[in-house]
Formats: sequence, structure tokens, C-alpha cells
Amino acid sequence: MDILKVMGQRLKELRNEKRRYQRELGELLDISTRHYQKIERGEVNISVLALCSLADYFEVSVDYLLGRTDKR
Repeated sequence: MDILKVMGQRLKELRNEKRRYQRELGELLDISTRHYQKIERGEVNISVLALCSLADYFEVSVDYLLGRTDKR
């Protein structure tokens, strides 16, 4: 599985755990809901700043989001 797919899957799991909508995460990143949906599907790459923002929001490491570790 490629890194974007892993990241998207983990973001979706984390978002569902927090009971948040894709729209809310799009607003956090200042992007459209459609663009955020593409992130969760592993279709687009994201900036380092966006990656760090998501890791901070979900209180996990960047390595966890990227699938480099299973430790949150």
C-alpha cells in the first residue's frame, strides 16, 4: 500500500474516532471539502504544514500518519 493511501486511511479512522466531518477538517486546513476527500482517498499529496497541522489536531505523530510506525 502506498504512503498516500495509508495516510488517508489513518486520517479517516482518526476523524471518525473524533466524530468529525470531512468539511471540518477541510476548514482546519483551509481547503475545500472535496480536496480533503481526495486526501482521505490517497489521491493527492499534502504539504508538510498541512501534515503537521493534522498530526497536532489528532494528537498523533507525523510518522503515525505516514504509516512509518503503528504507535500513535
